[in-house]
Order: sequence, then C-alpha cells, then structure tokens
Amino acid sequence: MRLSPNLLAIVAATGVLGLPSRATGEPLPNPSDAFPESSPTLSADVESTTASPGAYRLSNESPDLDEHGHHQVAVADLESPAALLTPATGVSTETSTMLAAPLERLDGHPPLPIFSGRSLGQAPATTAPIPTVYERPSFTTAKQAPTDSLEEQPDSPSPEEAPPNLDTTPEPESPPDPAAPVDGPVDSPEEPGPEEPGPEEPGPEEPGPEEEPVDDEAAEEERVLVAEVAVEPVAGQLDEALRQEVYDAIGTRPGRTTTRSQLQRDINNIFATGFFSNVRAVPEDTPLGVRVTFIVQPNPVLQSVVVRGNQVLPQSVVDDIFSPQYGEIINLIDFQDGIIELNEWYQDNGYVLAQVIAAPQVSDDGVVTLEVAEGEIADIRVRFITSEGETEDEEGNPIRGRTRDFIVTREFETQPGEVFQQSRIERDLQRVFGLGIFEDVRLSLEPAQEDPRQVDVVVNIAERNTGSVAAGIGFNFTGDLFGSVSYRQDNFGGNNQKFVAETQVGQDLLFDVSFTDPWIAGDPFRTSYTVNGFSRRSINLNFDGGPNPVELPNGDRVRVRRLGGGVSFSRPFDNGWTVSVGTQYQNVSTRDSDGELEAVDELGNPLSASSTGQDDLWTFPVSAVLDLRDDRFNPTQGSILRLTSEQSVPLGRGSILLNRLRASYSYYIPVRLINFSDGPQAFALNVQAGTILGDLPPYEAFALGGTNSVRGYDEGDVGSGRSFAQFTAEYRFPLFSFLGAAVFIDAASDLGSGFAIPGAPGPTRGKPGSGFGYGAGLRVQTPLGPLRIDYGVNDEGDGRLHFGIGERF
Repeated sequence: MRLSPNLLAIVAATGVLGLPSRATGEPLPNPSDAFPESSPTLSADVESTTASPGAYRLSNESPDLDEHGHHQVAVADLESPAALLTPATGVSTETSTMLAAPLERLDGHPPLPIFSGRSLGQAPATTAPIPTVYERPSFTTAKQAPTDSLEEQPDSPSPEEAPPNLDTTPEPESPPDPAAPVDGPVDSPEEPGPEEPGPEEPGPEEPGPEEEPVDDEAAEEERVLVAEVAVEPVAGQLDEALRQEVYDAIGTRPGRTTTRSQLQRDINNIFATGFFSNVRAVPEDTPLGVRVTFIVQPNPVLQSVVVRGNQVLPQSVVDDIFSPQYGEIINLIDFQDGIIELNEWYQDNGYVLAQVIAAPQVSDDGVVTLEVAEGEIADIRVRFITSEGETEDEEGNPIRGRTRDFIVTREFETQPGEVFQQSRIERDLQRVFGLGIFEDVRLSLEPAQEDPRQVDVVVNIAERNTGSVAAGIGFNFTGDLFGSVSYRQDNFGGNNQKFVAETQVGQDLLFDVSFTDPWIAGDPFRTSYTVNGFSRRSINLNFDGGPNPVELPNGDRVRVRRLGGGVSFSRPFDNGWTVSVGTQYQNVSTRDSDGELEAVDELGNPLSASSTGQDDLWTFPVSAVLDLRDDRFNPTQGSILRLTSEQSVPLGRGSILLNRLRASYSYYIPVRLINFSDGPQAFALNVQAGTILGDLPPYEAFALGGTNSVRGYDEGDVGSGRSFAQFTAEYRFPLFSFLGAAVFIDAASDLGSGFAIPGAPGPTRGKPGSGFGYGAGLRVQTPLGPLRIDYGVNDEGDGRLHFGIGERF
C-alpha cells in the first residue's frame, strides 16, 4: 500500500513537531505509538486491517451507490481523502470548555429600602448594578495548550445537533499546518459563521455580523467516506460509559460521508456532554476510507470544591451543595447546577450582591476553585438631597446639610469591610430615620473606585425643619392669664442634640429647659443623657373634680408648684431593652392662686407630707423598656413593655421615703376589616398597673380618668389611688391619606386603695374609684404627629370631647 502525502504529513506533524496536549502542555506522541494495540495497520489487504476496540468499522452494507455501482463519495481528485478533513489554515486558538448553562446575572437584585414619611417602601430603580460580574464564566483546566482552528464552515448545524455556545479566545496567527487534526469546539476567527445556539440558553446572544451571501458551489463542502470511527483517551484507559457518551454525541458514522463541519459539530457536541476537558478529531486514510479517531481527555474526578474571596459563605454549605458530585468525574452541566444553587444560598440569606464571578479552575487532582464576589462594602457615605430627591441646587452645587455625617454613619451596625446584607441594612436605615430629623432616607449603591467588585453605600438624606420659635398670650381652664415664649431645636449644632426652652409669665415665673444628647460622643454603648431644670405649676388632679368639690379654706382651688431639676442616662442593649437611670430633686409646695402656701383643705385634710405645705422630694428613678414594635409612630404589630421603679431618699422637709412601681404593656395585632383607604390597620391593646410603697404625699397618688386614662370622664374624675389597674383597647384604621379613625373602650380602677392615701382625696370628693368609657375618634396627621380628637361616653352616660397629640400608646 502506498502512503498518501497527506497521511505522511499528519504523522510527521504529530510525531515530529510534537503537537501539545491542551490539558498537560506536553507533546502528544504519534497516535500509532500512543495506542499500539488499537491503531490500524496500514495495509493494502483489507482483511489484514485491524480496528480499535470499540471503534465503529465499515460494515458489509454498501453505502449509497450511483447508477454505475460506484460509491457516492466526493474525493475531489485527491490521493488522500483524509486531507479534506484537515484545515487549510494554521490559525491556532486556545479553547476552554464552558459550563453548559451560563450563570444567571443578578442585575435586578431585590430593591433597596427607602424611608419616607415614616414608612418603609422600596428603593427607586436607580440603584447601582452589581459590579464586575461575568455573564458566562468558563470552566478552565489547570493547563491548556493552543489548538488549531478549522476553516470557515459554510454548513450550519441543525438545531438538534447544535452544541452549547462555547467561548474561544483567539491567539496570534501561526504558520499554516496542513496536517493539523480537527481540534476543539471553535469557529474560524477569520470568517465567523452564524453562532450555534446552546441548549436552554437563558437569552439570545448578541447578534454577530451578517454573513455575505455565497453561491451554491462555494456552500457545497467536499465529502469523504468514513470507514471507521474510534474513541481513544489522551492517556491511560477510557471508561466504557464515557466512550459511549462520545458515540451518542457524534453524528459521524461508518459507512456514511462526513465533512469538516460535521467533525467540528461532533467535537462541540462531545464538549457539550460536560465530561471532557479536551477533544480532538484525527482523520487517517485506510484502504476502505477515512478512519476518524476522537482523542478525548476526561475531566478529573472531583475531590473537593474550595471558594476564594468569601467572608460569609461557610465551607460546610459548599460541601453540602457539591458533596453528591464528590468522587465522580466532573460533569460541567451538573457542576453548573451546583453554582446556581450556591448563588441561590446567597440570595436566600440576604446577600443580594454576592455571586460566583469567575471561571471555575480545576486542578489535575480534582480540586475546583470558585471565585466569588460577595458585595463587600468599601465605604459608607452621606449625601444630602432635596425633598424632591435632587442632589444639586439650581446652580449645580451639591446640596449642603446641617447634620454632621457621623450622626448618620454611627447608626449603622454594618461597617466597611463587611458584606452587604439587605435585612441588616434595612435595620440600619430604620435607626437613621428614627432619629426624627430627616424627611426622607434613601439608599443607593455605587461601585468602589479602587475595586469595582466592592460597593460604596450612599445614604441619601433629606433633612426636615427641626427648629421652631413661638410666642403667645392665653389663659388656662382656671382663668389664669399668661404670656409664653418657647424655642425648640431637635438638631442642635447638627449633632442631633435637642434643646427646648419655654418660659411662661403670669402670676408666677414658670420655665422648663432641657438638653438631650442622644449619643455621648465616643461612647461605644450609645449612652444618652438629658439635663433639665423646671419651675411648674398646675392644678393637681387628686385635689380637683368629683361630684363633691373640696376646696381650700379661702375657697380657691389647690395648685401644686414644683421647682427642681435632674439628670438621667439611657443606654440601649442588643436584645431590644433600653435601660435608664437618673436622679431628680423637687421642691413641692401646695398653694392658692396667689401663690400662698396652703397645708390643708377646707375639711382639714393634709395636702402635703409636711405640716407646712412644702416638701423636699429627692428620687432616683430606674426604668427598662423592651420595644418590639414595627413602627415607633404608627405601630401595627409587635409589643412594648415599660417597667419603672422610683425610690425616694428621706431628706429635707417631709422626710419622704417611698417607692413607686409601675408597669405598662402594649400589644398590636395587624388586621384589615375596613377598606375605606389603603393604610395600616391594627388592634391596639394596653394594660397598666402600679402601686406606691411607703410614705405617700397626697399629690403623688395615681389620678384616674380623662384623656390619657378613661375617656368619657373628666380629668381625674374616676378616682385617686395608692394602687391602680387600667385597660384600653382600640381599633385603628385609615379613612384618607391624612385622616385616620379609631374606636375604643377604656376601663380603670383604684383597686379599693383610695382610702389608703392621707386625707383620702378621691373618696372625699365622691369619686367612684372605678369606671369605664367607650367611643370613637379621629386622627389628623400634622407635622407634630397625629392630633387626637376623641369623643367618649362613660358608664354613667355622660360624654366628653378629648384632645391630644400622638397616640396614647
């Protein structure tokens, strides 16, 4: 048998030039040397030709014959038909097999929170996209070698034969190699043909350049007869199941004709099975036709998967996802499913910016490395905006604010260097909005300048008007005329500090001044403090009202004047509790309208602890609050518990030693019974109780009845007690955007302790000691909070109109 020049060229290029293996980078030996037991013997005698184990040979069935009984095989007048299957150019490319299905890009991650008008909504659609993601990550092996590309392939594969869309990376042109075998799932970089769609592609690929029309003769490829098809490994033994995977994937069959385009489709289809990292097709002439050998390199056995760049993803989660694949040959399709499941874990746990971003790297020993970007926060910045959301004024200058940046950023538990987690960021924004000095709080994300895989968290805030000055002249319910001046600033110095000063001039000079710093600078525990001083005078409810009025000996009503001041400190804890401690001193005196001291009423009952009508009351209050409400201003679910103990020190006039205990619990149940308007609806329940141990000046007793107790009764008309219990139930619902409504029922009792107070001020004035009321009211939204207007009817049939600012609880 005479060896054809083309076959000699193949042997020479393979054995002498030493074509490198894509997986190892080492030269491949001559196929006849690499597989001596399976390579065919070149002989003119057909019977002496041996086939490779498992190879498909030309059967006794004759292929299609023409009218003269000849094979219908186009050989283009070449001595070696195998040359028709070799490329005419030597353009080499480096090929990396791709995951069978691309990762889903997370451009539309869950919307970010925005706080506006005291409601949690959704962020605008201008949130920054996730930085640096790869839509189609490639699965690459530890070592790769360049492979030769085919020429232009005019025949487009049919959809059922189309392999996945596999990326290629063109390299500089190399000298032509006429004997190079068909190798790798690549298209010609010189004249690209139409892209072949992959299975289950998530979206259309970007359209390539339109192909120029070609004539029919140019589109007709030369065909050669296939005598035998063999599948061999690059080295070692090939598992029969993998060999069968190859046979099932290819369309080249013995006894049929094939073209270079068909071989390229076969290579692509073999790669699409997901089991192989390197595939080559080597055509060789035999006496009966062309023998096509597919030389394949299976992926290694998966031993472990490690993740690089992770902070929050535990290795145990990675092992749980990929452990079913451990010990098996890596299949890229199954591995891709594991990557998708890993990305879903990130999403389910609130890490909405995290995902696998680069091609998985697999080592020869079966260890796969995944690189992830979890959305690490590079910086947290503050940007001021207008109420319309603008970041610049009319002249193009950035909006300037009064609030210092650290006032906002210190409310964030999330810190730079940590991974962005949506639920945690929402809680941070709730604390910022809860400061009460901002109209809107919005969040946006921007790629970090130094590393686009990181993000800058930008807090966009619109400040509200936090200062007010007022002056006026008026009179109270007792007929006293007075003038008043007040000043209030809730963002004093841009530090979120609150300063309030009010002066009232009438028969007495009254004032109330307080300063609150909600977070002592530099304190890691968020400790706040309040300092206040005051001079107040009011009608004490324990000495007023009832069907049997009791007045002073001069016929005047009893007034209680308190002059003093104090300081208190408060600190929140991680479990939801807030604890406050402090001290306060008061000089308490009972007087008439002219300011004269009065120690007893007209019946001789004492009005103070001392016989002079003037007491010194020095107390140390301690309180604890557990606030689990969903909204501080308009709660619809959750609860709040308040516990208070106030201990006095027996110093000064009256030598008062008492301990006041009080508890309040509110619970909110979301409901939707009425559909007048969109908005929150809830059942709100409140239970209160308290008692006083030890000495008890009459003016310190619990007064029951009125706007903040039992509606339907006038202020203090239910009773005065050393102990008390009180219950309220309300159904709150919206009517319009600015108007809400409520129906309610109130009840309270002094628990029979009215006579345990010196002078028994409640029973003496004929107060019942217990009672209930019911009614309905409106809630009008104002800048100061909801204005309450309630009408209540008591158990005696009397009705009252009540006014208040804010919800009762």
